[in-house]
This record gives sequence, structure tokens and C-alpha cells, in this order.
Amino acid sequence: MGKSAAEHTGAGTVDRAEVEHFARIAKTWWEPEGEFRPLHKLNPVRLGFIRDRLAARFGRDIRQPRPFTGLRLLDIGCGGGLVSEPLARLGFAVTGIDAGEAMLEVARGHAAESGVAVDYRRASAEDLAATGEQWDAVLALEVVEHVAAPELFLAAAARLVKPGGALIAATINRTPKAFLFAIIGAEYVLRWLPRGTHHWDKFLRPSELAQGLRPHGLAVQEVSGLTYNPIGDRWSLSRDLDVNYLLFAVKGPETV
Repeated sequence: MGKSAAEHTGAGTVDRAEVEHFARIAKTWWEPEGEFRPLHKLNPVRLGFIRDRLAARFGRDIRQPRPFTGLRLLDIGCGGGLVSEPLARLGFAVTGIDAGEAMLEVARGHAAESGVAVDYRRASAEDLAATGEQWDAVLALEVVEHVAAPELFLAAAARLVKPGGALIAATINRTPKAFLFAIIGAEYVLRWLPRGTHHWDKFLRPSELAQGLRPHGLAVQEVSGLTYNPIGDRWSLSRDLDVNYLLFAVKGPETV
């Protein structure tokens, strides 16, 4: 995994240009056909993966109305709360953090309208890790490709996981196919996303993501691809890791 300038200068993980980019379109976060339409389409399969893996990890019955009651979950880079809110409804005590106040304002407003309790905070992963606070489950969904220093970010995310807990990440692979589909296709041809949303050189291969977590006590249990079917206009889990993928990792009971 290459080191960014931010890592060499001692700067943090927050990329201000990325924060400003998302701030400009934050008000459309909850519009299913708006700027974040791809996330709305992707959300059901992401939530299913998170629910099922965490239920297995913590021995919870997903047939219960709030199966995760008593567990704490951290959503890093929560944006407008598309993942935080449904997981709070499933019983998690959810904390959502983001570096952009505009996104958090949208998230807080929507949660209030929906009657869902989520603890939204403006913070970076490394600042939160420095407090020593930890969660049973930590999510980093579609965020690692937007940070300034991925190694620093992954180290901080790992520290935020309690011993015995789990981390789930979702990102984009650094392959020619990902450049074609996630950038040329999604941003320039189909215009699903504003141009400049992604930068190919910031994508991480699954091996690089695992390498960034392993020294901090997290063992990868599963890597699953996410594939889009244009005919059905839906996403599904697959064995194809060439573009989008999910990673599930766990921390041993004795790991700090």
C-alpha cells in the first residue's frame, strides 16, 4: 500500500477536497433518484451483508424485531445516515461520524424526522481512536477510497473495534475494470455520480485492505464482490471482486 503525502507529513486522514465535494451535494443524500442514487440502490445488499455477518458473529436471531439490542456500532463516514438509521432500527446503539458538518446536518435532520436515535458526531477516525472509546462493530463503507492516508485510517478504524468485535469495509478495487466501470461508466457515461467523485489511484485491492488491518489485530474472514445487474437494476453479492467489494474482519478476544 503506497504512502500518501499526508502520512509523510504527519497530517490526518481527512481529505478536505473530498469533504467539500460531498458537502456541495449533501442536501440530496436521501433522494432516491438524486446524486446518491447508486448508494440507495446498493444499500439493501450492503445492509443484508452487515446484518447477517454481525448476527452470526454475536449470536443474534435476525427474526427478532431488534436483534442487536445491547450492542454498539460505529459508522465511519456516515454521510447522511443511509446505513446508520436502519441499523439503529435493528437495535444497535449507533454512533455515526463524518468530517463534514453539512452531511451531519442532513443526517441529524432526517433521523429526527424519522424518530430514530443516532449519535452523530463530527470527528475523524484517528481523533476518536485517541479517546480510547471502542465499539462492538465498526463500519467503513465507501470511505477508505476518499481518505488522505489509508494506512493511518485503517489503523485507527481497527483500534475502534472492541476485542471480540468486527469490522466491515466496502470499497472499490484498483483494477482496469474498476476504472472503466466505477469512473468512466458511473461518472461520465451513465452520470450516476458527479464527475470527480472517485480517483482510481486511491482505490485499494482486497490484499492491501487486509494488509492495512492485519497488524492491528483484525483477521479477514470473508471478502465478497458486489455486482450490478443493469437489466434488473439491482446489486447482488458475487465472487467478482474486480470492482466493488465488501470485507468482513474480526478482532480476537485478547486484542486491544
